[in-house]
Parts: sequence; C-alpha cells; structure tokens
Amino acid sequence: MSPDTIASSNPPSGLAALEALEARLAEDLSLLELPAREWVIGKTHDGGEVLDVAVIGGGMAGLAAAAALKLLGVRARIFDRSPQGLEGPWATTARMETLRSPKQLTGPALGLPALTFRAWFEAQFGAQAWQALDKIDRLQWMEYLIWYRRVLALDVRNDHTIEAITPRADGLVVLSVQAHQKRFDVYARRVVVATGRDGLGGPALPGFIDGLPRGRWAHSSDAYDYRTLAGKRVAVVGGGASAMDSAATALEAGAASVDLLIRRADFPRVNKGKGAGNPGLTHGHHALPDEWKWKIRHYINAVQVPPPRGSTLRVSRHANARFNLGCPVSSVDSTPDGLAIHTPKGTFAADFLVVSTGFKIDWTARPEFAAFAPHVRTWASRYTPRSADDQDAELSDSPDLGPAFEFLEQVPGACPGLSNIHCFCYPATLSHGAVSGDIPAISTGAKRLARGIATLLYREDVEQHYAALEAYTEPELYGDEWQPAEAPALYAEDK
Repeated sequence: MSPDTIASSNPPSGLAALEALEARLAEDLSLLELPAREWVIGKTHDGGEVLDVAVIGGGMAGLAAAAALKLLGVRARIFDRSPQGLEGPWATTARMETLRSPKQLTGPALGLPALTFRAWFEAQFGAQAWQALDKIDRLQWMEYLIWYRRVLALDVRNDHTIEAITPRADGLVVLSVQAHQKRFDVYARRVVVATGRDGLGGPALPGFIDGLPRGRWAHSSDAYDYRTLAGKRVAVVGGGASAMDSAATALEAGAASVDLLIRRADFPRVNKGKGAGNPGLTHGHHALPDEWKWKIRHYINAVQVPPPRGSTLRVSRHANARFNLGCPVSSVDSTPDGLAIHTPKGTFAADFLVVSTGFKIDWTARPEFAAFAPHVRTWASRYTPRSADDQDAELSDSPDLGPAFEFLEQVPGACPGLSNIHCFCYPATLSHGAVSGDIPAISTGAKRLARGIATLLYREDVEQHYAALEAYTEPELYGDEWQPAEAPALYAEDK
C-alpha cells in the first residue's frame, strides 16, 4: 500500500481501533521477544507457593514495577487494598481536573509506543482530538491505567490489605494479608513497597489542629465528600497544587466562601523541578556524590513548586475565593459558631478547615512496617549538611537505599532479610531521583528496579542456574552434519 493510499484511508475508531492497538502492542512484544521466558527458580515454603516478587500497591508505580518485572521474565503479584478501578488517588482523593504533567510524557509505557496514553487516546478519539487536548483528564488517566493492567495481563489482587511485612533470615518475606474477611500469610522472595506519595507515613499535620473536632477539618488527601461543604465558610491552609484543588472543589460544591491561608508572601512562579528534568538527571542522579544529591533535592524543596496555572485559575474565577498571602496560621479555636483561625493578619471565621500541608515519613503511622521500620538506615546516618541553611527534615528522614531500591540496615545484621524489601515510592527520591512516583520518569525507575531485582534473584540462585547449565543436553549438532576428512597423501619426497 502506498503512502498516499494510507493517508487517504479512514482509520478505525473507538472499540475497533482500540482492538487494533492491542494487536499492535502484542505484535511489538512478539517482535521484541517479550515478555521473556520465566526463568526464576520456583521455591516453596511448607509446601506452599513462594512468590518471586510481591508488589504492595496497584497504582501507577506498582503497575509499572510489575510490568517491568514481567517483561524480564520475573513473576510479580500485586496486592492492593482498594476495589478494582480505585487503585491510587486518581478516582478517590485526587481533586484536580487534569493531570499536572504535560500530556506528551510517556509515563509507565516502558519504551513501548503502543502502550502510551497517547496511543490509547488516539485509538479511541483520533489524532485531531489529541492535538486539541491541553492536559489529560484525571479520570481518563485512571481509565488508561485500567487498560494498561488488562492489556499486560498483570496479576493484581484487589481488596487485599497488608497488615504486616516481616523479613526473615532465610531470605523470605512474610506478608500478613487480610482479604474477604480472612487472614492468611503470603511468602515472597522480594517485596516492592509501591504505596505512593505518603508511602512510608502519612499527612504532615500541623500542631494547630490538635484538639479540634474531627468533623470540622480534613487533610487534603482525605477521602472527604466536599458536597457537604455547600453553603459553608471554608478555610484552606496552603498554597500548593493540592490546596488549589481542594479550594476549587469546595467552591464548585457550593461553598459560601473559601479563604486560602498561605504562609508565603508570594507564590513561587517557576517549577524548578520541571526545568531540571532531562535524561542526565533522570539516569544520573543515583550516581551523584551525596553532597550533590542533597543540594539538588534541598533546593527544589526550599524554592517550592508553584501550583499549576490552570488549578489557580480554577479557584480565582470564583468571586467568593480569597487569596490571603503572608498569612500563616498560629492557632485555631473551636467555637459554638465554627472555627476561629488566628493569623498575623487577623482572625478568620470558618465552618470547616482543610489543611493541605503535604506528607511526611512517619513509620508510626504505618503499623504494617513495624517489624522492620526501626532498623531502616536513613540519610540522617549517611550525610550531614555543611550548614544550618541546608538542614531538611524530609531528606534526613528519607531511607538510604541500595541500587535496586532496597532498604539497608542501620546496624548490619540487626534485621536479616531487610534488603529483600524495596522502596519504590516517593521517599526513594533522594537516593534515586524522581523516578519512583511521578509520571515523567516512572518507566526509568521501574526498569531500574526490575533489573536490580532480576540481578539479585539470579545471584541468589547462581549455583542452581549453573547446575542447570551443566545439565542442559539439547543438542545443536547431531553428528550427521559433516564427514571427517581423510588424512592428506604423503609427498613424494617424504616417502
């Protein structure tokens, strides 16, 4: 078929085009001989199955990790506490209208063009719709991830809550699982913790909420029904993206007013993290000296990330939204009429308070990690900033991870098996760069994780792999492919 014929033909659309895309992906995988043949030597414990890898969390990072492992021939099973279709924040606690990342980023596609969001979108809505698209709709992104899971046939167990993760000296990790009103143990050789932005803790809650009635405040990450805020005076603490999303959602739900209480005297205007993004940083951060790792991440933390322009305009188009800059909250009182929020600019009256104050590493907030949390080596033990201006609690609390994102022991030998647990969520950023949670470089991180785990699994079983090499008997030659040559005749002078 000539190029002109191709250009003039009518491409399929909708379901037929999606099926064609899936066939294209299957062909691409076949051409690349992917997934690789499963090669990890299976193990059992007390007669039961031992998983090669268990992945905790079925959001984008968990799916990408499992997919990268599958392509390398490593069996991975994902456990997620949410019902199917509600993994991650996209359809639950996220409140942005669109993703904050540019649409052209390939996300978890792992280098496969047919696995990109763009390919999925164009197959259903066409190339013109893609060109007209500004940012990706948040719920449409969730639909894409559901398709991603299906088309790669990933093994995901929904409604499974992990109550404890316990490393053992014999190289196994035990997961205590609660599912469908039953409790049972799952054994795995490796465990990947892909639990998102708050993966090793929870919300960073300010002290001024202590003692407030729980029904009068929420963190921006809470699964809260904002429709209940209709007609109410709402205050939102914070000036970042989540604060804007919360404020806009409250306003769209019919809030009487929304006061944004913003500590800084002005918004940061430039997203430094976006400007720094390039393959050099993505692939090279983990190999930098400690001082440079700290310097880069601390700088981004200190200058902060501005809220997206679209999210800010979503708030400011409401006449009953007020941006109060240079307005840190000092204390909050609960009164018969609501809340009295005290700031240097006066006292604000509100009926409900949303704190958009980010997240922190807090092992006590995650009881499932109790068996190994006290033994995790952190960057506080690895690196000391040179000046007080460089102090950064988030970075100090971050785990010091090995090359395959594995946890390391604070005291060698104190927690055997700890390194069989891998941290593939936001707190890995200082060690490995922003490759374990955000859309831009999630494929890079997933590939690095999968290759690292494959390396470790092979090394652990190298004796058995060598024995299999010795025992391999499939012949390449059968002996009938040639005839031995006759010895050469003697020259006359040799007679």
